[in-house]
Amino acid sequence: MSTTRAAVERYLSALNDHDADAVAACVTADFVNEHTSARGTSRVGRDAYRAALPVFLDRFADLHYGVEDVLVDGDRAAVAYRMTSQWRDDDGRSHPVALRGVFRFRVTDGLIAHRVDYWDGADFERQVLR
Repeated sequence: MSTTRAAVERYLSALNDHDADAVAACVTADFVNEHTSARGTSRVGRDAYRAALPVFLDRFADLHYGVEDVLVDGDRAAVAYRMTSQWRDDDGRSHPVALRGVFRFRVTDGLIAHRVDYWDGADFERQVLR
């Protein structure tokens, strides 16, 4: 297995385990977490990313990224996924969510250096704002 694929699998496993420390341990100190959806929040740096993880993991209870496809080319990977969760709104109500998306990763020295996340914010809103 390639180093890139192993790094991506380790990262996704940590997310699926809801382990903020393990997730943060999978990324570089200068990690870039880029969201293309207006609903997403991009962050730069492992510390900023780690600080945001508890709220994200709480908001998206039972979070699970099911991998549909993985393409690896050297230090880059693309992962098509289906994310499921129970999203908690500001009033504490839970809403089932299922979104398809794609991650693009760049890996450096066995750690995720850059992640770009493509997902449909309008689809998310349709599911939680009913």
